[in-house]
Amino acid sequence: MNSIDSVTLEVPDPAAVADFYGSALGLDKQVRLRASQAPTDGFRGFTLSLVVSRPATVDAFVDAAVGAGATTLKPVSKSLWGYGGVVQAPDGAIWKVATSAKKDTGPATREFDQLVLLLGAEDVLASKKFYVERGLSVARSFGRKYVEFALPDSPVGLGLYGRKGLAKDAGVSPEGSGSHRISIGGASGPFTDPDGFAWETPGSEN
Repeated sequence: MNSIDSVTLEVPDPAAVADFYGSALGLDKQVRLRASQAPTDGFRGFTLSLVVSRPATVDAFVDAAVGAGATTLKPVSKSLWGYGGVVQAPDGAIWKVATSAKKDTGPATREFDQLVLLLGAEDVLASKKFYVERGLSVARSFGRKYVEFALPDSPVGLGLYGRKGLAKDAGVSPEGSGSHRISIGGASGPFTDPDGFAWETPGSEN
């Protein structure tokens, strides 16, 4: 278990949001869409992040996302860790665009360095143990708050964050119920983790 090939977002109308992911965010390979009417309410327990090289690129992606119908949850701003903002896509998925750089070293681009999926865990240590037992190596760990897994060649990075902390970082209430409306494509699937996130074998998403 050393790679996440893609994530599949379950949305009411894939055609209606396909342009958002393809044109606004440039995610025609890593993010797939599948029709679903599964009931969901409030925070769905995960966020997706685009990690980019410089502040100007953050602005470019966020502006494109908002222009394509996203809602701003946290306006772009500087912080101790860098520069970034959070938006909610038309289908309800939460996206963070961020960089650790605080100054531009060149013009904005339409490229990102990494796509990262953060799963909100009720018990970070229990979920960490679950994934380690399935072969994942831990890159960084901060007790019961945060875990980052080592997936150096994976198209999608993976981390665990306490559910309340993740919601706070996204600028939303942690309350939520129903379907996560996301499936993770990895060679070790299918299985469901302790927080109800489903993994699928690549190719079975369609």
